[in-house]
Parts: sequence; C-alpha cells; structure tokens
Amino acid sequence: MTLRTKDLEQDNLIEHQSEDDAVEEAAMLSPKLLFESVRRNGEEELLRPNRALLFSGIAAGILISFSVLGEALLRTWLPDAEWRYIVENMGYTFGFMLVILGRMQLFTENTITTVAPVLINRSGAAFQRMIALWTLVLGANVIGAFIVAGFFVYAPVLSTDVAAAFTDLSRHATGMPAMEGLMRGIPAGVLIAALVWMLPTAKGNEVTLIFLFTWLIALGDFTHIVAGSVEMAYLLVQADLALGQAVFGFFLPVLAGNVIGGTVIFTLLVWAQIQPEVED
Repeated sequence: MTLRTKDLEQDNLIEHQSEDDAVEEAAMLSPKLLFESVRRNGEEELLRPNRALLFSGIAAGILISFSVLGEALLRTWLPDAEWRYIVENMGYTFGFMLVILGRMQLFTENTITTVAPVLINRSGAAFQRMIALWTLVLGANVIGAFIVAGFFVYAPVLSTDVAAAFTDLSRHATGMPAMEGLMRGIPAGVLIAALVWMLPTAKGNEVTLIFLFTWLIALGDFTHIVAGSVEMAYLLVQADLALGQAVFGFFLPVLAGNVIGGTVIFTLLVWAQIQPEVED
C-alpha cells in the first residue's frame, strides 16, 4: 500500500468520524432526548432531601426579588420616554438569571421538571411526592419573598424614588382582577416551561436564553407567582394590600395560571409528541 493510499484512507476515516460526530450532536437535539434530560433533572429533584429543597427555595425567593428591584431601578433612572417601558423590563431578567443559573429551587421550574418522571412512572406515590415537592418549594419561595420584602421595607436600602417605583410595580402586579391575573399567568407558565425545555440545548447561550424569555414575560405584562409574591409581600408588610385580595385576587389565580401554562399546556403537549417513541 502506497503512502498516498494510506493518506486517503486516513482522510476518509477522519471525515467519516466527523460525520458521525455531527450526526450524534444532531441526535442530542431530538425531542425524545430533550425529554429524557428534563426527566432526569426531575428525578434528581424528587430525590433531594427536604431540608436542601427548603433552603434552596428560600434563597430563590430572596434572589428573585432582584427582578422587581432591577425593574424599579431602571424605571427610576430612565427618562420618561416612549421606549422606557421596553428597556425597564430588561431589569426583570436579573432575578431569574441569579436563580436559574444558580440552580436554586424556583416553583415554576419544578412544575415542569418533576412532572416528567411522573408521566413515565404513573403511580400514586410518584404523584404524591411531586405534589409534596411543589408545596415545599412554593412555601419556601414565599418565605424568601417575605424575608426580602421586610428587608426592603425596614432597612435603609431603597431610595425614596426607587421605593416609590417598587410600590407602583407591586400595586400593578397585585391589583388586576383575579381572572385577568390567571389568564396572564398562563403565557408566563408556557414561557418558563419552554425555557426549561430549551436550556439543555443552549450550550453556552444560557444567559441569552434566560434573558430573552424572561424579558418577554415582563414585556407582555404576564404574571409570575414567585416574582409576584415579592411584590405581594412588599405591600402586605406595609399593610398596603388587603389579605383577601392578596390570596384570592392575586396569589391563587396567578398560581393556577402558571401551573396551567407550564404543566398542563406545555408539558403535556411535549409529552404527546414524544409518547410513542418512549413507549416503543
């Protein structure tokens, strides 16, 4: 065999390996493997100790406040122009970046990842564990929201102008009719679910993806139960919001909207498209 022939064979082998790598990389983007990635994350969450979930959820409730704070800061310092609304809502992305990139327990993410294992293992025990995790994480997020709300109210942290902007944002978020809050919670749930679904394929573009999806939630004036809980708590701590309106006018409707959008609409539609492959 000549040296030229060996070189050609080696080139063909390298080219074939490159093609195999390209095919393998493309296969990783298939809906079935995306679902498997989400399912494994969900199983890991279901197996985590309750103590770890509790403290991670409290931290997430505290850090998600930077979404409201970021928006309030931009509203305060930007000029009163037509484009201000578009730019100030970029601040809403800050808290989500901290929580999601920090791998903390955010309720709207857990309504997606922990549903996937239950769709595979449809047992009463699995469903009960999922509901228990939802309850624990949501409760922890709310505790964190009240902690940071009390800090913002009683500590000399916010300037008068920023506090006023924070109050205006909070009143808007919690003051809409219950049915409107529910309906606006559905697109937010869908967008968070889409974000969770797409993150495994982001490959270094996670920040951009989180920024765009959460910015869209703010631009659309959609309601998010955890970020909104910071606004709810901020008003409740100051006795600026009636408890009945907080619970029945804001919290429960928005919670239902996020669960419907994130779990029922998005996750089950995704499950519908990959179910035949999983069963095979």
